[in-house]
Amino acid sequence: MSLGELVLSLADNKQLLGLRYAEWATRAPSLEADIAAAGMGLDDLGHCRVLYGCLEPLGDDPRPGLARDSDPAAYWSLPYFDQPFASWSHFVAANAVLDTAFTALIQACVEGSAEVLQTRLRKMLMEERYHFLHGRSWLRSGIDRAPLDEAWRQAVAWFGPPGGELEELHRSGVLSMGPAELLARVSDRLGASPPKVAVDWKAWDSKRRREGAGGGIDERTFNMLRGLEEKRFMPAGA
Repeated sequence: MSLGELVLSLADNKQLLGLRYAEWATRAPSLEADIAAAGMGLDDLGHCRVLYGCLEPLGDDPRPGLARDSDPAAYWSLPYFDQPFASWSHFVAANAVLDTAFTALIQACVEGSAEVLQTRLRKMLMEERYHFLHGRSWLRSGIDRAPLDEAWRQAVAWFGPPGGELEELHRSGVLSMGPAELLARVSDRLGASPPKVAVDWKAWDSKRRREGAGGGIDERTFNMLRGLEEKRFMPAGA
């Protein structure tokens, strides 16, 4: 796995998380949570644009070789984001666990040796602090266990197997943390250990950093990402 492939996975997940947050901007349990969902969604959509913008300076942009205009599986996001969140518990689990996992990797990039990531991603760490506090607060209020366990499972899978490509990037100095350190960082921040999960590493997709082949984001979201919905409602000739 190259650094560009890892950054693309991070960017795609940030983009999908931002969209899923935004879908709850008028559905959250309180007005304050509505506003938070909208704000965090905008943050993550902004973060994904910065991350995509890092690919060219890195000299390692995998997107030209992917059929991102026709294949939902060409987006390297986690299964958790394939469909809109089914409940507020799904939102909170993503906010607390997965968003914190993404932030841990951003920190590892900022503390690593790639200058473009050091300089461009540093501000994200400050903006993500509010995301963490929001997720942890709702998590402590209590949510359904199943979405939380699944979020932890997918975070473990996203960091990858011990001794895998992420560990190699860590040993090379590009990242300041490997999979074990990243998972420990998330656990320490949330004050909770992940449930015992058995990821099937033989079925693990190293590019998409998820278990199993196939799957992908729902058709409506995929069309929106391609810009089809926006074009459909634009005035003729615009």
